[in-house]
Amino acid sequence: MNKSNGLIARFQQSFSGGFNLDVDLTLPDRGITAIYGASGSGKTTLLRCIAGLQRAQSGFLSLNGLVWQDAQRFVPTHQRALGYVFQEASLFSHLDVQGNLDFARRRSRNRDQDYLKNVVAMMGIEPLLKRSTAALSGGERQRVAIARALLSQPKLLLLDEPLAALDTSRREEILPYLERLHEEFEAPVLYVSHSLDEITRLADQLVVVENGRVEANEALSIALTRTELSISQHDDAGVILEARVVERDDQWHLIRAAFTGDSLWVRDNGDSLDTALRIRVLARDVSLALEEPGASSIVNRLKAEVEAIDETADSAMALVTLKLAGENRLLARLTRRSVHSLELCVGRPVWAQVKSVAVLR
Repeated sequence: MNKSNGLIARFQQSFSGGFNLDVDLTLPDRGITAIYGASGSGKTTLLRCIAGLQRAQSGFLSLNGLVWQDAQRFVPTHQRALGYVFQEASLFSHLDVQGNLDFARRRSRNRDQDYLKNVVAMMGIEPLLKRSTAALSGGERQRVAIARALLSQPKLLLLDEPLAALDTSRREEILPYLERLHEEFEAPVLYVSHSLDEITRLADQLVVVENGRVEANEALSIALTRTELSISQHDDAGVILEARVVERDDQWHLIRAAFTGDSLWVRDNGDSLDTALRIRVLARDVSLALEEPGASSIVNRLKAEVEAIDETADSAMALVTLKLAGENRLLARLTRRSVHSLELCVGRPVWAQVKSVAVLR
């Protein structure tokens, strides 16, 4: 990435109570960057500084070489070409739903009716167009807010837990559209979420924020394998593998997804051969054996080597990092008793048995 491209954000801000925001980020000029951290870690404050809703005491911000904040200037929010969806939808109360969408279209000078119809249909808000915003439920308000942000065609899109207010079925309906941001939007997206399901499905890059500081800023596939990060302690900790469909087993409704050095059998969702897939393997769904297992209900067995073992004396569990053929990694969450009974150590060859694989996209 050219140094003048992408988003550069450096902020320092002190708050009463002792909390300090101190971040130095350089992010890609396209794709989805997820921002993950515990409540109160500084994620939303970071987004507000980027949006210009809060002015950091010391800051520098540029997007593709255009400076929005430095020691001499501070571009106000309305002059920044960005869209922002808050945790709680912020709609114009004096306009109905259609009016809110039209406002975004006028701002972007986008008169494409087909584009409008597609966004409205994807967000499931066609029955709401004539309603007052005061008559909307929380989930309906959030869906309208997402549609309005998309219709403004921003140069930078900030999404602060945009799906948190939606029910499961509507969330699943919207996620495929958000996935297409990679193809349909050249603008970078910053996506704040507590949901590892959303992050692993959508993100290319992961930023982990803890106590106002950036603990990680790297490709999602790499960050997920860093056992020193808090994200690895999550019950849904695991890895993602970028794969392609190379074989179909019509009899058993399975497809073989190949990645660098190996492959996994996964449920056939109708993807054609050579389709790119992102698959997710949770640490809790991986077991280990010292020798190749015999007859078993577990179909997927991969040769691996123990790369690291993370265990603490006050916990019953350990997290084992496994190196596969190529540069891919797996995580396995085992009891510490199993680690010691198998005499696992760094460099030991093992067989990883994968009990479950999720196809994300």
